[in-house]
Amino acid sequence: MATLYLIPVPLGPVSPESCLPADTLAVARRLEHFVVERAKTARAHLKAMDHPLPLQSLHLSELNEHTPADAIGALLAPLQAGHDLGLLSEAGCPAVADPGAALVLAAHRAGFRVVPLVGPSSILLALMASGLGGQRFAFHGYLPAKEPERVQRIRELEKAARRDRATQLFIETPYRSAALLDALAATLAPDTLISVGADLSLPSQLIRTLDAKSWRGRSGEFRDRLVVFAVAA
Repeated sequence: MATLYLIPVPLGPVSPESCLPADTLAVARRLEHFVVERAKTARAHLKAMDHPLPLQSLHLSELNEHTPADAIGALLAPLQAGHDLGLLSEAGCPAVADPGAALVLAAHRAGFRVVPLVGPSSILLALMASGLGGQRFAFHGYLPAKEPERVQRIRELEKAARRDRATQLFIETPYRSAALLDALAATLAPDTLISVGADLSLPSQLIRTLDAKSWRGRSGEFRDRLVVFAVAA
């Protein structure tokens, strides 16, 4: 049976061999059909993985936030023709905080085999390294960028952390990461814990867990970095 392989990619400019197992790389190198978030980025990933075929000969279809729901089924065409298919995201694990989840669901509904492969996930790496509770957690993607919506959402997450005893995880873009950390430090109760993970799995990786009051005035070191935040009350 044709198989949809979920292929993780590095979280930044490092050698694929430094963070991807040999078996994951072997699968990526033998496939000729891929669904990707952005073809240019995917070709760079496949080149770094030493794909043996000319990159222009590979069949790449794009799936992103602009893809209409009624176009998802057509992306399964390689599977329907008997070819294995690879799903790649821009960084990290496909289908986790990623539009590729729609393709995975479509493959299940069509009866195709789905195989997730091992590789880095910034969300799980941040949770592992936070020291916060890993038994119960929730991931919320991006928080609102503007006030007062951002402060309201932060307060809601703190209430959920206390009520459910669950770590609250979310991410932020590099150009807003420092501003979000400042907002967290100013809004959360002084003893609420904030863990910040930047450049995870990269040589510049920085992970630190402190209470909210200790983060005040310290956001500069995370400026212009892709950050995963974890909060536990």
